[in-house]
Amino acid sequence: MTSVGIATAPQQVEYEDVLRVWEEADGIPEIEHAWLFDHLMPIGGDPDGPILEGWTLLSALAARTRRLRLGLLVTSNRFRPPALLAKIATTVDVVSGGRLDFGIGVGSRPGHPLARREYAAHGLPFVETADAVAGLAEACTVIKRLWTEDAPFDFEGSQVRLTGAFGSPKPVQKPHPPIVVGGRALATLRIVAEHADVWNIPGGDLADVVERSAILDRLCADIGRDPGEIVRSIHLGVSYDRPEDTRQAIADAVGAGFSHVVLGLPAPFPVGVARWVADEVIG
Repeated sequence: MTSVGIATAPQQVEYEDVLRVWEEADGIPEIEHAWLFDHLMPIGGDPDGPILEGWTLLSALAARTRRLRLGLLVTSNRFRPPALLAKIATTVDVVSGGRLDFGIGVGSRPGHPLARREYAAHGLPFVETADAVAGLAEACTVIKRLWTEDAPFDFEGSQVRLTGAFGSPKPVQKPHPPIVVGGRALATLRIVAEHADVWNIPGGDLADVVERSAILDRLCADIGRDPGEIVRSIHLGVSYDRPEDTRQAIADAVGAGFSHVVLGLPAPFPVGVARWVADEVIG
C-alpha cells in the first residue's frame, strides 16, 4: 500500500496559512500524513523573511487536527540535546493522541550557507560531520531508551552523556513512535539500518535514490536485519502548474519500491490546495 502525505515548510508563510492547509488535509482521507521541516532561519526566498520553529508549531497543529499522522522531516539533531528532544517528542505524541512520526537526521549540510548561518545566529555549535553522525547514532539509542525503559539510567557516549536519565510520561505509541531517519550519506544509512522504521530521502535523481536504497539493503544484511522492515519514503516537490509531472514522479517512485510519499507544497499555499492535491495529484 502507498501512503501519501504533504509537507508545508513554515517559511515565508504565517501560522494561519499552515493551519488552514493542515485542517483541510485532516478531513481528506487520501492525505494520510503531514510534515514540517526543522530550520530556524529561511533556506529559501527572503533570507530575512518569517519562519516558525518546527516542534512548537507541530504541537499546535497536533492540537488542531484529529486524524493526520504528523512529524518533522527531519529534526536536526544538532539543534537540541537528545534527552530534551525525547521529552519534546513525547509531548507531541501525547497532544496528538499517538500520531507522531519521529523524524530525525544529522542536521544541515555543511555546504548550505543559508542553513549554516542559523547555528551562529542562535549560538549553536556546528560540530563536524563525523561527530554529528556519531551524535545521531547515540541520540537514536538514548531517545528509544527514554521512551521505553522503566528505570533511570546513565549513558556515556562520545557525544552524549547522561546521568539519571528517565522519561515520564512515555509516548502514547508502543513501544515508541515510528522513527524516521532522513539522509543519503553512507554513514547515515548505517544508522538507518540499525535504528529506523522509515527511511526518507529527497527525490530528484531516481537512479541515485534507487542505488541508495540498494546500499541500505546491504547494510541491513550486514547486521542481520530484514531490509523489508524499513519503509522507504521519498520527498517529491509539487508543481501547481504541471500536476501530471508530479503524478508521474509518484508513479516512478512507487515503482522503485518507495511506498511512503511526501509531497512538498510550494508557498504561498493556494486556497483549497489540500483538496487539489487529492484530486489532481493523488487521484
